[in-house]
Amino acid sequence: MTLLTPSRRAVIGGLVAAPFILPAGLRAQTLGFVDYPFTLGVASGDALPDGFVIWTRLAPRPLEPRGGMPIKPVAVDWEVAEDDSFRTIVAKGSEVAHPELAHSVHVEVAGLKPGRPYWYRFKCAGEKSLTGRARTLPAIGAVVDKVRFAAVGCQHFEAGYYTAYRHVAEEELDFVFHYGDYIYEYHPGTVTNELHQPIDPVRLYVGGEPYTLGDYRIRYAQETMDTDLMAARAAHPWFCTYDDHEVDNNWVSDRDQDGTDPALFLLRRRQALQAWYEHMPVRKASFPQADGAVEFRRRADYGDLMRGHFLNTRLYRTDQPCGDDYKPACAGVSAADAQILGQQQEHWLGEGLASSHQRWQLVAQQVMVCPLDRREHDEPQPLYNMDSWAGYQGPRTRLFDQFASHKGGNIVVVTGDEHQNFANDLIHHDKVVASEFVSTSISSGGDGHETRPGNEAWMRRNPCLKWTGDRRGYALSEVTRDAWTCHFRAVDAVSVKGMPIRTASRWAVQAGKPGLVQA
Repeated sequence: MTLLTPSRRAVIGGLVAAPFILPAGLRAQTLGFVDYPFTLGVASGDALPDGFVIWTRLAPRPLEPRGGMPIKPVAVDWEVAEDDSFRTIVAKGSEVAHPELAHSVHVEVAGLKPGRPYWYRFKCAGEKSLTGRARTLPAIGAVVDKVRFAAVGCQHFEAGYYTAYRHVAEEELDFVFHYGDYIYEYHPGTVTNELHQPIDPVRLYVGGEPYTLGDYRIRYAQETMDTDLMAARAAHPWFCTYDDHEVDNNWVSDRDQDGTDPALFLLRRRQALQAWYEHMPVRKASFPQADGAVEFRRRADYGDLMRGHFLNTRLYRTDQPCGDDYKPACAGVSAADAQILGQQQEHWLGEGLASSHQRWQLVAQQVMVCPLDRREHDEPQPLYNMDSWAGYQGPRTRLFDQFASHKGGNIVVVTGDEHQNFANDLIHHDKVVASEFVSTSISSGGDGHETRPGNEAWMRRNPCLKWTGDRRGYALSEVTRDAWTCHFRAVDAVSVKGMPIRTASRWAVQAGKPGLVQA
């Protein structure tokens, strides 16, 4: 064991491990777990060229208060190897799992080689975790020919099984982007399809609608115990973001959809986002702040091929201008001072685009950018999803201006939230300035259809919309120097376990040639 002070760093086998503070005598504790402590598996994420975060949480009884853990800090050993048999261990150490953070562990491993896989695991009180596989980013400026990643999210536990995650685990991927809705805050048994009609839940949440930190911890634990999800978290490094259901449906900034006093809602948001931090493989930069804010804005460079910008569209957003749901546009839609990203994050994105020399730009975020007219019949006025960028004309115009001025072009937005696949072109002043791939849900909305009823009218009214599909699954992007191809991967049912995966459609953008083509 190496004891560190905040000013020291441990050098292990020539590599530098992130600093930690280990209270004196902590390792002398004897912990005899009645049940296996690593019931929630392992995960990795937030990669850099020389390292990544590895995560676990001690929870021998995950659906009980405090996860069945004592109210005291516990030391957890970890090790990283160049092979899955751990013959060549390149970094190791010990981290403290604190009760204040539900005995979760976020180790920021550093000093590794760029652009290669590593394997990791944890040990505590004689017990050993699953083995996870992580990957460092390529070296800065390295020549990279291909990047493959999956966009996943919207995983309502009660609406369907997580079969798609088992297939994600089996894919050859560089990373997974989770666009949000890792949990749903609904009361148990509240399950509807895409037409807002009730459907039978395939399984039930424990407890009622979450409001307290303990409530949210139990809900995250129940989600994370799903073995298909656990496999996907262990198989690949993740970039994790949150959307609305991690707290409450369609919340923005300090407001929820029920008109709760903002001071009260911020109490709920603080506890919900702390639980998100406790269960995600994110860096301490996302540690809950004094005001309850939890940030995840990130930038990741895959050599000279792709720069990823991972955005936050909830924390700084102004209230939906016309209320939630599908509505005709009201005067507030065109408000010049409306925000989705907030001024600081808008500037950060602009800087990231301007300074990039990568061939492709990934803008990874939570809600659809394409201003889709949602009319399905003969309504006199266009209908828009007011919780998407369609409800915010000012911020969308500023975003499109950034896209149009980017000297390299080749911008692709990857999105979720819609519980449906979309392939969109983003059109500004009659020119395509970017394209957008919207990933369907893992389970939310139930089994779905090949094509959702009413989509024919959407196709007629929206020149930006090239294709849509209504099965569950994920969007797999394959990025090369010549093209960005999205494989919309789908299962035919989530009400039945073990369904096979298939590619419902493929759409691509050719480098230097704006606009989607069917691949």
